Amino acid sequence: MEKFDWQSAAREYPHPFVHEVKLSRAQRIRGIILGSILCPLRVTLAAFFFLIMWPFAWLRLAWLSEEERSRPVTGWRRWLFHPIIWLLSRAVFFSLGFVWVKVKGHKVDLKKAPVLVVAPHSSFLDMLVLCPAQLATVVSRSENKSLPVIGALLEFNQSVLVSRKDPESRKNAVAQLTERLTSNGYWPQMLMFPEGTTTNGRALIKFKPGAFLAGVPVQPVLLRYPNKLVTLLNKTLQWPFCPHHWRRTMVAFFLSQFLPVYNPSQEEKNNPNLYADNVQKLMAKALGVPATDYVMEGRVPVSKLGGLSLPLDSPARETLSLLGASEVQAALERMIDKCQSGAQESKASAEELASILGLTDRKTAATICGLYSKDETVDLRNVYLSVATVSGLVSFKSLLHTAFTLFDREGRGSLSEQNLSDLLGALLGVVQHNTKDFYTEASKQGQLTEGNLLQVLTTHPTYQRIVNEYLQPEAGSRLSFKVLASEKAVNNNGNTVHKNESLHYNKKSE
Repeated sequence: MEKFDWQSAAREYPHPFVHEVKLSRAQRIRGIILGSILCPLRVTLAAFFFLIMWPFAWLRLAWLSEEERSRPVTGWRRWLFHPIIWLLSRAVFFSLGFVWVKVKGHKVDLKKAPVLVVAPHSSFLDMLVLCPAQLATVVSRSENKSLPVIGALLEFNQSVLVSRKDPESRKNAVAQLTERLTSNGYWPQMLMFPEGTTTNGRALIKFKPGAFLAGVPVQPVLLRYPNKLVTLLNKTLQWPFCPHHWRRTMVAFFLSQFLPVYNPSQEEKNNPNLYADNVQKLMAKALGVPATDYVMEGRVPVSKLGGLSLPLDSPARETLSLLGASEVQAALERMIDKCQSGAQESKASAEELASILGLTDRKTAATICGLYSKDETVDLRNVYLSVATVSGLVSFKSLLHTAFTLFDREGRGSLSEQNLSDLLGALLGVVQHNTKDFYTEASKQGQLTEGNLLQVLTTHPTYQRIVNEYLQPEAGSRLSFKVLASEKAVNNNGNTVHKNESLHYNKKSE
């Protein structure tokens, strides 16, 4: 298997969720001046066309019963309203600056490919592909149905709606997708973005299997924006409108390329994930970008290895940058003392964390809390273990012993699957959702001991990569230590830490 160096991941595989655009001062000035004129003009025009679309979209399904709405629209309702909505949709994007739409290849008949798979997915502007796709049916969040105009357009499109928060809704959506894709032309052609979220387009993230579950042929569709400033994404995955974009898109155009139909093998039909991976590689090759296994879990971009989730942006390294090198060792000592104080809960509020870390600014403590938790409390075990891992102040064997002790609250000498999930989540800095295979591999006779865990992490061909390539001090870190001939490690402060001993052991032995 190809070795992947997490320390240089940004060089080998571009970060798909961060897009940096550097503008000169002259470009910024021109963008602000011209953008202040074009932005309101284009938003006004787009809103005007949207409002015109609203009644036509509503009329297409008006006065139809629920049973009739559950079937594809045919007859006069289709041939009358479909071209009107198509024309108005094109007018919306024209008003946003997409004067030219260039299409390579051709869209095949739905019986040859019931679904179009489109990538990369960069922003809401990608919906322009619906114009050359003849307004193919899409999949959308059920929450969008309540939005003005958008809700009416989704009903017009007879979209498949799914709630990401409701497992039952996802099951129903899968059943509905399978029914439509295997209807042999009864339902219109569908269009899906298999990445499932927006990226900067510099790499393809792992395709979700939804479009491939039915095992039917698909037609890949590539999207390209020759103007690199059309889409600007940041770490929070918001889509800020760069003022410079509104000037440059006066001459921007959109390129969509229809590739030949991909007919799955029997093996791919039986394995939707394999089918999705192979189509992803095909499209990545055609685009000239890497095909990665990056996925988005919640709002955290991760890579998958042996079922485990490895964050692209390590919260521990972010924490180190906020703390400063001189404060890390003392902060680690205070955190481990708090964790081992005998309290059943290791939770800390932002105020408590600020005190433990020696921070005078509560905002910094709140920022660190936000890296590990969705609320303003954080599990100190997670902060301690992840920061200690990348700081270089604690050897891995000692750190694993500390982690095992912290999560073996009852002192049984073994961990449950949930304990293991929490432990690995603390070490890696992100919640782990799939540790069943790891637990099965590491446990013996239903018992997961510290020795078994260490053995799997240091000898298993897949899981040892986590230790060797991810759970290591950052290259060039000022906190990393060097092992001397006396088997001692010296950090940047000149403090001595015995090899295979953790900070809190040294403190107790003094």
